[in-house]
Amino acid sequence: MEISTKQVVLEALKLPPLLRAFVAEKIIESLDEIQGPDLSQEWKKVIARRCQEIDQNLVELKQAESVFERAYSKLG
Repeated sequence: MEISTKQVVLEALKLPPLLRAFVAEKIIESLDEIQGPDLSQEWKKVIARRCQEIDQNLVELKQAESVFERAYSKLG
């Protein structure tokens, strides 16, 4: 028996709010498990270092819009 997407959604909406929230959280978490391209060990080290710097407030984060605006202005 094949279950349609519509049926899954309708059944999920019948769940109590806390259980719906749990299911939604698990579905969203599963999106993080999607494998991207393999990264070299060097890149993994850079990523880990940068995440640590951000977590420890060692770097100043900037809004993407302002970074792009500055880059485009330099390009003319």
